[in-house]
Amino acid sequence: MSKKILIVDDEPNIVISLEFLMKKEGFEVAVAGDGDEALAKAASFNPDLILLDVMMPKRSGFEVCEALRADSARAGLVIVMLTAKGRETEVAKGLAIGADAYVTKPFSTKELVARVKTLLGMPCAA
Repeated sequence: MSKKILIVDDEPNIVISLEFLMKKEGFEVAVAGDGDEALAKAASFNPDLILLDVMMPKRSGFEVCEALRADSARAGLVIVMLTAKGRETEVAKGLAIGADAYVTKPFSTKELVARVKTLLGMPCAA
């Protein structure tokens, strides 16, 4: 059974490229465009990993991360914060509230796929 990834970003171009990339790698993918939709999709789609943008409408990625971490049903969920905000304070905040990894934009798609697979305990291609 393929692993499920939820992509949460309000930037359509990023969503399209990430969705294509992750599907190409064999993942089952769902997308959400804001924080509220992210929480609803996390409940219905039950992803193994979330690629979560920080700056979004309705709820920030930080708020979504905190809400997911407060939900015991989502305890095993891997959260990767994906953002243009790469200052040390943002990275520290993201990790402090429970993100498993923090990736800054622009990012290498190859490195992102490798990071996702590693976090999911999957073998990475050389």
